[in-house]
Amino acid sequence: MKVRRSDRLIDMTRYLLERPHQLVSLTFFSERYESAKSSISEDLTILKRTFRTRGTGLLETVPGAAGGARFIPYITKNEANQFVNEMITALSEESRFLPGGYVYMSDLLGRPNVLRQVGRIVATQYLHETVDAVMTVATKGIPIAQGVAESLNVPFVIVRHDSQITEGSTVSVNYVSGSSQRIEKMALSTRSLKPGSRVLIVDDFMKGGGTIGGMQSLVKEFNSTVVGVAVFAEGAFEGKSKVPDYTSILKIDATTDHVEVTPGNFGDQIFTTDRMSELKK
Repeated sequence: MKVRRSDRLIDMTRYLLERPHQLVSLTFFSERYESAKSSISEDLTILKRTFRTRGTGLLETVPGAAGGARFIPYITKNEANQFVNEMITALSEESRFLPGGYVYMSDLLGRPNVLRQVGRIVATQYLHETVDAVMTVATKGIPIAQGVAESLNVPFVIVRHDSQITEGSTVSVNYVSGSSQRIEKMALSTRSLKPGSRVLIVDDFMKGGGTIGGMQSLVKEFNSTVVGVAVFAEGAFEGKSKVPDYTSILKIDATTDHVEVTPGNFGDQIFTTDRMSELKK
């Protein structure tokens, strides 16, 4: 049944937003709405302009017989800063202070709107880079990984400290915890990650970087490459971090009687001159 343009635009928007980074052919849309490809192309031009104006994301159009449209989500600098300021306000409450220089964040990382924005912020840094999988460690990093993986439309894999029989055969590594300096173990199912994958490592919190360093070692065991590291928050750490290159959304400095939450280094890592010029195209 032929569909009116207004209905067509709404349905096309929904379809593209639900499938980020996936190329959808003009033929598919043409058959879906029983409309000429020229009309579909005009619709995509409207969506491309609207997405860019509203800061929703990029809509790439690929010409040719095998071409189509691909939605790539991103977040503007202003929207990212607004979100980070909201998180700073929420995490600065004295009731969130925990012994050992930690802050309670679990309730925030259980909110879909928070995870959606975190995913968009991290995905913005990898607009045109190939990411095959997102990796995190159980358990608190799982919602972060899901939010990022959804924006990138790739699988996420979960590293565990204890092997589970349901995981089948695993690859394990020993690593030194950055904060406690204890030797610990982590493992990943051999079926979770294909050799040669480009992996983005994410976690909820990083202090000394030992856990993330362990995941980096695991990636190497799978003959794969780490394309980046991103954390929701980094804690103040005296000493040399085991992870020199990373992106953090927040920085938390907690003492015995005070918690200071400030923006992380995401602004420098994500909103570079080259990347900002790309977003404005």
